[in-house]
Amino acid sequence: MKILYAIQGTGNGHLSRARDIIPILMNIGEVDILISGTQADVALPYPVEYQMKGIGFIFGKKGGVDLWQTFLQNNIKRILREINKVPVEIYDIVINDFEPISAWACYLKRKPCIALSHQCAVLSSEAPLPRHRDKIGKFILKYYAPATARYGFHFEKFNDHTYTPVIRKQVRELFVSNKGHYTVYLPAYSDKKIIKILSRFRDIKWEVFSKHNNKEYSCDNVSIRPISNEAFLESMASSTGILCGAGFETPAEALFLKKKLLVVPMDNQYEQHCNAAALQYLGVTVLKNLKKKQYPEIENWLKEDRVISVNYPDITQEIIETLFNEHLLSNLSVINSAFLGRVNP
Repeated sequence: MKILYAIQGTGNGHLSRARDIIPILMNIGEVDILISGTQADVALPYPVEYQMKGIGFIFGKKGGVDLWQTFLQNNIKRILREINKVPVEIYDIVINDFEPISAWACYLKRKPCIALSHQCAVLSSEAPLPRHRDKIGKFILKYYAPATARYGFHFEKFNDHTYTPVIRKQVRELFVSNKGHYTVYLPAYSDKKIIKILSRFRDIKWEVFSKHNNKEYSCDNVSIRPISNEAFLESMASSTGILCGAGFETPAEALFLKKKLLVVPMDNQYEQHCNAAALQYLGVTVLKNLKKKQYPEIENWLKEDRVISVNYPDITQEIIETLFNEHLLSNLSVINSAFLGRVNP
């Protein structure tokens, strides 16, 4: 069986989740990997057959997506060339984690495209939504990577095709402790801005992982560190709490590790505002932005010891089995044989 697994490469969450999904797919058939996007800091330990620029979003330094740079980076002629270049028709199944190039290639060639992503769950009618309605943001989220079937991940299970987060094996095996520091990952803010805000809380040790700097340095009680997957996970596991954007994977991993959590959704990013609404529903503290007027909220969060209780079992294998059994019924004997003879990754 030939499988195309297409992954969004803007941000680190999709690639982090892929680390656990790819070995399962490899036990079923021959897997080719497609990645589009240029903003990720996480590398996959697997060969990538197709590397595309895709339709990316460029992080700014003032709390949101840099719309102008995003516009400049996305050339329509180049995007169409990439769509035409992907031979989706040669695959028995295309599985897509919010990746637009293969999704639109499937759409234009009338090839089924199975979405397996967090964004599917965000679009569910049962999922929490922010108070303000962003019609353009919802439109982009809906049509960015079209699909014929959808399986989603969210902070809670809202319906039969929504599952709790994939917590990668690397995180599940971490030794959890509390060394007194707070781990910070806010890629849409500049180091200067983060230091200005956090240095006010002088009794707190902040470990900031920066997307804008590749050298380690300290400024009073704030240490700036370049992004490293292993260093970031170690910092999270040994932290008192985590301050991050309202993405999906990092907040989900923070909840799984039973760390208190504070999130700041990015401007011009509807998905993050939807995530913030879902996290707020669970009881997580959400900041509107990272400005001086938020000092009281940050101080209150630092003083409290409230940790949100979640149950995120390891069901990735079962999700993949369900997806294949529902969409390749004619190949059930092949799939079942593959699963029966699989070797645990």
